[in-house]
Amino acid sequence: MDDDLHMRIFISTLLETNGYKAITAKNGREGIQNTQKFSPALIILDLMMPGEGGILMYQQLRTDDRLKHIPVIVLSGVESEAFYHSLKTLSAGLDTMLPEPDVYMEKPPKPEELLQKIESFLKPIT
Repeated sequence: MDDDLHMRIFISTLLETNGYKAITAKNGREGIQNTQKFSPALIILDLMMPGEGGILMYQQLRTDDRLKHIPVIVLSGVESEAFYHSLKTLSAGLDTMLPEPDVYMEKPPKPEELLQKIESFLKPIT
């Protein structure tokens, strides 16, 4: 999920040329709808998106019993320190601290590094 068309094309091409099926979304609302509809095996999430952004989507993913088991790779231009500070703020009104993402990577990702992280969670479709 990324509002940047070029990044969505980059990620989906990387996935599909390596044997995975990609479903894209351009914002948090579309991302949650697709997640509920398709129940993906992995989510790659940008934080800075218009409307219902990635940070709120991350909170929804981690607090929804049907979705919280899905691994999340956060891929963002936001420095990790800023995200982890936001995570603490979002967790303030909850009973427990929101868990950290499975992987946090800053943009722009190196294709081989991102693919390695993806492969740590998934096997290609044959």
